[in-house]
Amino acid sequence: MVGDGVPGRLLSAATKLFAQKGFDRTSVQEIVAAAGVTKGAMYHYFGSKDDLLSEIYGRVLRLQTEQLEKVAATEAPVPERLRRAALDVVVSTIENLDDTKIFLQSVHQLSPDRSRAVRAERRRYHERFRSLIEEGQRAGVFRADKPADIVVDFFFGSVHHLGAWYRTSGKLSAHQVGEHYAGLLLGALRP
Repeated sequence: MVGDGVPGRLLSAATKLFAQKGFDRTSVQEIVAAAGVTKGAMYHYFGSKDDLLSEIYGRVLRLQTEQLEKVAATEAPVPERLRRAALDVVVSTIENLDDTKIFLQSVHQLSPDRSRAVRAERRRYHERFRSLIEEGQRAGVFRADKPADIVVDFFFGSVHHLGAWYRTSGKLSAHQVGEHYAGLLLGALRP
């Protein structure tokens, strides 16, 4: 997912170093050395190490938001749209697992302003996802006795936990795990 050029090299180097050493134990000098660029080049694209961390997660979240909007805008029945949205968020999280793990482990180390901005972006994604559940509840195709907020928190708690157990060398592919998660979500919402 990392692009070419200096920004891509910086993000790739930062992701690797943050995964190995942790965000707080990685210096800007180590990042620029690993990327083969100068500090000046880094600061041209990223104002701080915080900017690198938020971009590592931000690019994943932007990808997921773009896909969610495409799925939500289709004319498919709401259960199918929710299934596709759930499948996509699991697959894209697994495909970018290092990025997601690094962010979840380090978000508390961002500056308060940066942390608020990133959390607001994630909240907007969750609200859009929740709107699909609420649509299905209003239409009577999803059970309405469970608050949509709780359903979303439960589902995304499981998604955020993928980094703790999922291994690419395991028995299940990202798509298979996504199908299972989507099936569990829809099964829990069945009236």
